Amino acid sequence: MSPILTHIPGLLVLLLLVPLPRLLLAQISPASVERAQKFAQLAEEVAAMEIQSSVLRKVARLARPSVVHIQAEKTRSGSARRQRHDQVEEAGAGVIVAYGDGQYVITNRHVVKDAANHDITMQLSDGRKYQPINKWEDQDSDIAVMEIHGSDLIPARLGDSNELDIGDFVMAMGSPFGLSHSATFGIVSAKGRRNLELGNEQVRLQDFIQTDAAINPGNSGGPLMNLRGEVIGMNTAIASNSGGNEGIGFAIPIKMVMTIAGQLIDSKGQIRRAFLGVHLDRDFSADDAARLGMSRPIGARLTAINSDSPAAAQLQIDDVITRFDDVLIEDDSHLITVVGLTSVGEQIEIELTRDGEPKVVTVTVGARQN
Repeated sequence: MSPILTHIPGLLVLLLLVPLPRLLLAQISPASVERAQKFAQLAEEVAAMEIQSSVLRKVARLARPSVVHIQAEKTRSGSARRQRHDQVEEAGAGVIVAYGDGQYVITNRHVVKDAANHDITMQLSDGRKYQPINKWEDQDSDIAVMEIHGSDLIPARLGDSNELDIGDFVMAMGSPFGLSHSATFGIVSAKGRRNLELGNEQVRLQDFIQTDAAINPGNSGGPLMNLRGEVIGMNTAIASNSGGNEGIGFAIPIKMVMTIAGQLIDSKGQIRRAFLGVHLDRDFSADDAARLGMSRPIGARLTAINSDSPAAAQLQIDDVITRFDDVLIEDDSHLITVVGLTSVGEQIEIELTRDGEPKVVTVTVGARQN
């Protein structure tokens, strides 16, 4: 008996290639053959998709050793009699990074604030646990850095968050609801999100990446990665009415994270933030722009200037700053963030509009007095 050659996968192929009694062959219905053929066709079509999905598996596999699960035990303020009832535990995530000759874990300040070093546990994907040697925090950006000493630690590869664009695929990793090293997938929904209300945190420096990759409580401090496995952001917050993921999550660009982390490490936690010495119009409108000879309200309008400040000699009320150094300024909160990330004492070229005309001035930024 000749074998029946049909493009059918699995056991059915074997059955058809082996001589079988006529009675058994009769039991293989045309419908079964057709169904098997459709499964084979589907397998061919999915093969290309599986090649693409293998990229996500590789990203997650490469990232896991650099991501830590953070458990922080904190004591809420209260009377001594109530202290033992006010112990709270916060879970989050962090990323191992190399800086100078050391290795550190970057995370959100709100994950580890109010927790002593010995009350913080950082667990790696292989189960190893560490406590920070040193911890430094910056309230203005909600960024914290913890020094970690250990053998065979694997720092993350950092990408360029400036190259990120809307629609780019990203993967978020962290510890949502305490489930460590969880990964979710999505796209960049927007960039430059500012003026967000982040609970009780007074975060002045905001320039968030918005993503629809699922971010939940516990993802804070974990990495947002591109498809090259490079960290391009730090997961920080969600916009939610329910407290869970609703498709709107926010991450701090990694360039901003590492700028502040580097300052914290170099100064052992004593950040000196740059200061321009101006007051800004939070409600800069189209009418205001027209009055000042501008076609639209882009940039930051000055409403007052502090005497004896870096701005006093060169800037005037009603100037509209449109570029600070090499950064195009979108609005007042954008200028606050850009100035706050500038090194104290740096000489900056500022482009502005004055009386409807473009003008360029040079200002040396000072140090803000807290």
